[in-house]
Amino acid sequence: MATTDLREQQLLINGEWRAAGSGDTFSRLDPYTGETATTASAAGRADAHAAVDAAHDAFSQWSQTAPGGRRAMLSRAAELVAERQEEIAQTMIEETGATFGWGMFNCMLAGGILREAAAQTYGTLGAVIPSDVPGKLAMAVRAPAGVVVGIAPWNAPVILAARAIAMPLAYGNTVVLKASELCPRTHAHVAAAIADAGAPPGVINFLTNQPQDAADVVEELIAHPNTRRVNFTGSTRVGRIIAQLAGRHLKRTLLELGGKAPLIVLADADLERAAAATSFGAFFHQGQICMSTERVIVDRAVAEPFSRLLAARASALRVGDPRDAETQIGPLVNDAARAHVGELVEDAREHGAEVLAGGVADGPCYPPTVLFGVNSKMRVYGEESFGPLASIIPVDGVEHAIEVANDTEYGLSAAIFSANVPQALELAQRVQSGICHINDTTVHDEPQMPFGGVKDSGWGRFGGHAALEEFTELRWITIQESERHYPI
Repeated sequence: MATTDLREQQLLINGEWRAAGSGDTFSRLDPYTGETATTASAAGRADAHAAVDAAHDAFSQWSQTAPGGRRAMLSRAAELVAERQEEIAQTMIEETGATFGWGMFNCMLAGGILREAAAQTYGTLGAVIPSDVPGKLAMAVRAPAGVVVGIAPWNAPVILAARAIAMPLAYGNTVVLKASELCPRTHAHVAAAIADAGAPPGVINFLTNQPQDAADVVEELIAHPNTRRVNFTGSTRVGRIIAQLAGRHLKRTLLELGGKAPLIVLADADLERAAAATSFGAFFHQGQICMSTERVIVDRAVAEPFSRLLAARASALRVGDPRDAETQIGPLVNDAARAHVGELVEDAREHGAEVLAGGVADGPCYPPTVLFGVNSKMRVYGEESFGPLASIIPVDGVEHAIEVANDTEYGLSAAIFSANVPQALELAQRVQSGICHINDTTVHDEPQMPFGGVKDSGWGRFGGHAALEEFTELRWITIQESERHYPI
């Protein structure tokens, strides 16, 4: 059943779309119009337990399904996302305030993630290990782990829901996807694509819950004795809670958390290219991306001309209704997000930062804002803004730039602009981040790449072969081919 055929967004448990056991529902409001965008079933502990039960029951069959069968299902799911992309993008507009272009890009990259996962179904390679015992064949083999719980956020909802489930399914695991309370219908599109592509009942299960029940639902999912893996993308604050809970129950986690991405502009950089990359990295999707460029670390020798270029770009971006095809910057996801950005800007002003562009909320939107002269006394220096803010921090030379880049609790993405690529490559080794791009923006992802951070940006890696380590068990199996003498 297609998601849009449902009057109320329901749960998917054991192949059946159904209401929550309690019958409760909740609503999600359109962040631009304030009108109801979605009414969804409000799952509770019993629903979460039932979803893991269903996934566990389906595991024995799915884990033994031939790689070609899993590949065909994931490939078909990618096709369905492409066929439904305009409808999915429209849902993103309504639930998250995304522009239509961001919605379509989400579908494009999600399709790539599903196709990459399809290609990986034959990738669970093992190895023969030499043994000192005569006649013993020893092997290291990869096996599916079991039930995987995926918890996806709202900001890149189609991409990140697909990422939470695609590789686990490819390797023979079964999945429970817990949707964000801010985009239940958008996340349901991804689960529906998997189900409609032919996944057997219980292979993909889907839950929505109201915000006040999130802690109970997540605890039930992690504590369930048949849950074997948990992956979470979201804030560092919530990631710590999930890590603590998972540790208590000895469940392995993959956490992709907050970011405060630095973009370093050295004195020899192409300033036009650097400004273009910074503008995209800082303002795309209103800066609501974990990789968003938040700290722009610029050599003082070029800080003034670079700042002029960036401010001009920021001021030229069109802000408004995400339903308008000309809109480039839509609303922030809710009032709290907009208020947080405003507080950071005001604090920076009070401590001496100069506002070169933006700086004042426009209804539900916050225009692209460039702050010059940011320093460590300002909240915006260290706090993740998750908004359209570019904080320019002038520095004196290369060593100072690296010091400032690493002066953060986060370590997800980074970028360095320089005409001297060998030097930039050496500096990239010194930046404390899971990802670093030379002469490109901090906002970049591809399905086959190892994606993840260090420090308080989390641990583990999504993407390509790196996911094999996260979603399979490494087992040691031997065959004693000749008679062996035992001492007793």
